[in-house]
Amino acid sequence: MSALTLGSRVSIWIEAARPKTLWAAVSPVLIGIALAFSNGVEHIPSAILALVGAMLIQIGTNFYNDLADFDKGADTDERLGPRRVVHSGLVSRSGMKTATMLTFGLAVVSGGYLMVRGGWPIVLIGICSIVFGLLYTGGKYSLAYLGIADVFVLIFFGPVAVAGAYFVQSLTWPWPIWVVGIVPGLLAVAILLVNNIRDREQDAAVGKNTLIVRTSRAFGLTMYVGCVAFSAGVVLFLWLVSGFTPWILLALLAYPMYREPIRLLRTVPESEGHLLNAALAMTARNLLIVSVLFAVGIILGRL
Repeated sequence: MSALTLGSRVSIWIEAARPKTLWAAVSPVLIGIALAFSNGVEHIPSAILALVGAMLIQIGTNFYNDLADFDKGADTDERLGPRRVVHSGLVSRSGMKTATMLTFGLAVVSGGYLMVRGGWPIVLIGICSIVFGLLYTGGKYSLAYLGIADVFVLIFFGPVAVAGAYFVQSLTWPWPIWVVGIVPGLLAVAILLVNNIRDREQDAAVGKNTLIVRTSRAFGLTMYVGCVAFSAGVVLFLWLVSGFTPWILLALLAYPMYREPIRLLRTVPESEGHLLNAALAMTARNLLIVSVLFAVGIILGRL
């Protein structure tokens, strides 16, 4: 990388961080912050640190995935998704390893205050989040290669993230908070499903037995639609049963935006998988929009 300009190096590292994936990390935290505000227990320093910590853990996970998939030979020249910088020779293996450790280290530092404030529950959430990030593609029994990553995405990008963001502010976590987390959690799973549907043939060829490799593309589409529909159903449930005001129904305004990625998943042939990159971007964007509208609805319910 010695011949590259500073701007080029920064651009490469931004690419490696995969900024579009950060919406999955930020969205549930925004909802947790909104819930704290609506209940009058907001704590701004903790809210900011929760956002920073979530983004750092996601970036560290992306760095490590780049490294781990390179080590396992999962990245090839036929890759359909965004290029991996280690495989492309843009970043050395040792450089990516250092960046991974540094990023996770910064996540621990940023979470230090939260751990002191929140005690062992936040320590446990922090440790589990980092371990999950490492085990996603790393290790002998990595979650993505075993086809069980979807479950962990639902848990950690859903109830755990929402409840954690709420807890560091209020130091409590009433049961509706955990149910609220199902909404962004399911939509985060939808992002993973598009990724794995797109990469099904390539993953199968290198022994990366994702849930879609173990089942079928049709199953993946059904699961995608189910995640979106059930997520909307949870919003309705929270309004009808859990005492939330009708303002939270604002979130439902964004769900029609899932029609286009569903259309692409239905019509794009497996041989043209690269065309699903648009569906992936739309699914990530939709998660953020749903979450922002949900958060706004929660806050308006208090005013």
